[in-house]
Amino acid sequence: MTRLVAILLVAVFAVAGCGGDPLAGSDTDPDVVAIGSGNFTESQLLAEVYALALRDAGVEVENPVAIGSREAYFPALQDGSVDLIPDYSGALLTYLDQEAAAVEPDDVYRDLQAALPPGLVLGERSEAENSDAVVVTRETAQRWNLVSIADLARYCPEVTFGGGSEFRTRPDGIPGLARNYGCAFGEYRTLDSGGPLTVAALRGGDVQAANLFTTDPALPQNDFVPLADPKENFAAQNVVPVMAERKASPQVRAVLDRISAELTTDELLAMNAEAAGPDKPALRTVAADWLSSKQIIGGGT
Repeated sequence: MTRLVAILLVAVFAVAGCGGDPLAGSDTDPDVVAIGSGNFTESQLLAEVYALALRDAGVEVENPVAIGSREAYFPALQDGSVDLIPDYSGALLTYLDQEAAAVEPDDVYRDLQAALPPGLVLGERSEAENSDAVVVTRETAQRWNLVSIADLARYCPEVTFGGGSEFRTRPDGIPGLARNYGCAFGEYRTLDSGGPLTVAALRGGDVQAANLFTTDPALPQNDFVPLADPKENFAAQNVVPVMAERKASPQVRAVLDRISAELTTDELLAMNAEAAGPDKPALRTVAADWLSSKQIIGGGT
């Protein structure tokens, strides 16, 4: 409970934009790996994958905690409230360096390593990628003959765009769409980051375009259309573990690198679809099923 309170305090301070020194006494137990995540299903699922695999390998871990957006969880990682986070290479690089220009997977990973603050390290990047996307309904795509974001640009003044609060200001969010495509949306509606509010608003016509993610099962379920990004506004977004260097033992690294070596985009899609299925299995169960299928753990939860 004490750890959870400390993490939530970090999240509150980060969202409020507070500066200053890290929270006193926030470092985690030196013998335990504390795992955090974003507050959306895929990030929480990946955190469960990491936790189960590390625990199976004999590493003591705390149960993962969903913290919030990157603006909340990354400061928690920096100040020692958590030790390990699943993240996405391009989005994290842009968060750390708003002038970053790399877009290809290897280039993004290289520049991200260089941009990390002292005391943090990366595991190997996964092939699995979940990119931000500008998404419209099939009806809108057909009505306006939309294939790419460039096609949408001429209609942007008519469009109410929906997404999380962070997308409104991130360099590759609304500012990037304006810079690269000349999109000046008529209105921005703050909803959630790729969550059910955004999906419902797009499906119901409250917004005409939205920021969702390419591995979200809501896209095929609702016949949504992710628009192509020919000007590469969104950099490569490979899944990558980010961790405190003090906890990055050879044993921990080996487990995380094996996960990254096995994880593909198709498998990430399948796990997301299973988690969103009618039975709504626990994320830990979905994670354990995938780990067992790869023989990373012996099975069970």
